[in-house]
Formats: sequence, structure tokens, C-alpha cells
Amino acid sequence: MLRDNQTRYGAISRFLHWGMALLIVWQCGSSAARFFMEDSAIEQFMWPTHKPVGLLIFVFMVIRIVWAIMHMSSRPAAVNMLAKLGHIALYGLLFAVPLFALLRQYGSGRTFEAFGIIVMAGFEGEKIQWMLELGNGWHGLLGWTLFAFIAGHILMAFVHRYDAGKQDIIRRMWR
Repeated sequence: MLRDNQTRYGAISRFLHWGMALLIVWQCGSSAARFFMEDSAIEQFMWPTHKPVGLLIFVFMVIRIVWAIMHMSSRPAAVNMLAKLGHIALYGLLFAVPLFALLRQYGSGRTFEAFGIIVMAGFEGEKIQWMLELGNGWHGLLGWTLFAFIAGHILMAFVHRYDAGKQDIIRRMWR
């Protein structure tokens, strides 16, 4: 089953969800290595991948938002309003965190190359200060906020799986 239905997510939604989950785990690892293990071999191995993986997350998220909007009426319903708001917050954060990083990157005037492809050519002259300030002020803060929301998302999925009075929602995204 490729497409979503009222009881479970289809293969495309599951691929986007779990593909992003893997990228996000890597991204959190590279951030943690940078934050907790600066100048270590682990940080030197992981940190250079942070920007390219962030770009992949952004591209996946744009595709995921378009896919979700196109199939909104055929997806499983949210368990409750809090779950719906939590998912909206996750989508918003997964879009905003890399967007602020891309703004900061452009404002710096430096070239951004990912996977051998020039995504943004650098420019001569002064940096674009408002872009740098937005990126510096929001990328990290929202990134750690996203991490907290993801932890809550995982926790609530297991609460719903193992609480006898709740619906096992993991089955909707797993099989």
C-alpha cells in the first residue's frame, strides 16, 4: 500500500517518516558531538556532515508537507487535539530549523556545497547582518526545542502503545 488510509500510513509516508528519523538521529549526534566533544575525533568525523544532512532534512520536510497536504483527508486521524498540535509543531520546527540555518549560510556570504553540488554561491562584500542574526538567534534554540519535541513524540508513541486504555498508534506508522 503506497498511499495513506484512515487506519494506517502508506509506504510513502512511512519512508518519509523513518528516513527523516534516521537523518535526525544523525543530525542530533553531530550537534551533540559539536557541543559536548569539541575537537574530538567523533566531532571531526560528524560535524562536516551537519550542513548537508540539514539540507536533506529540509528537502524531505518540504516533500513531506506537500504529501501530507495532498492526502490530509485520507490519513489516520489524530488521537486528540494535543497530538494534532504536537505534530503541527514538529512539522513547523522541522521546516524552520534548517530554514534559519540556510538564511544564516546565505547571509555569511560563504559558498554552501552539499554532496558536490553548489547550493549557494558565495558573494563578495559585506555580510547580510539581519540574516546572520536570525540564523544565530534561532537555529540552535529551535534545534534543541525540536529535540525536546521529538523526545516527547517518541515517549507518547510508547505511552499509547503500552497503556491499555490507549490506541496503539505505532502500528499505524510501523507496518
